[in-house]
Amino acid sequence: MTRAPKIIALSKSDTHSMTKPNHASVTLIENFGIEGDVHAGKTVKHRYLVLKKKDAPNLRQVHLVHSELFDELATEGFAIKPGMIGENVTTQGIDLLHLPSGTILHLGKEAQVKITGLREPCKQLNGVQSGLLKAVISRDADGNLFRKTGVMSVVIAGGEVFANDTIRVEYPPEPFLPLVCV
Repeated sequence: MTRAPKIIALSKSDTHSMTKPNHASVTLIENFGIEGDVHAGKTVKHRYLVLKKKDAPNLRQVHLVHSELFDELATEGFAIKPGMIGENVTTQGIDLLHLPSGTILHLGKEAQVKITGLREPCKQLNGVQSGLLKAVISRDADGNLFRKTGVMSVVIAGGEVFANDTIRVEYPPEPFLPLVCV
């Protein structure tokens, strides 16, 4: 029996720290992000991207990571728990990395996020555990870089979301566009 995709952890921080504390629930605000999270806002909040174009739209309001990545990393000797690599929503049972751009994820009863792209892993991951950056980047069958650190999204419908809420996937119209780093 296949289980429905669900949220296993929710994390937020009001500072630019890599690790974000877990919370029983978070409130998503339409066109803004997660209430109380440093990356919430209509314009870009990522420190590096602000230097490039501070008025650019914020395509990184909510960061989602699949918990299956933590299981994979454990086989390589890493002990990663939800929130440790900066994600807001840790999922289970959904292949986030292979969803098309523009996919809408219904989180719990009301909230919805639209996937904007992949997260570009950065060297700050090595501050969590040495060698982690290398472990989350691989190559696909064609030799292209494959980034495993989750997806970024924007909030298109607000609401309170709880750990253990289900996730429903709504695909965009075809043709599907692959995810690229945002």
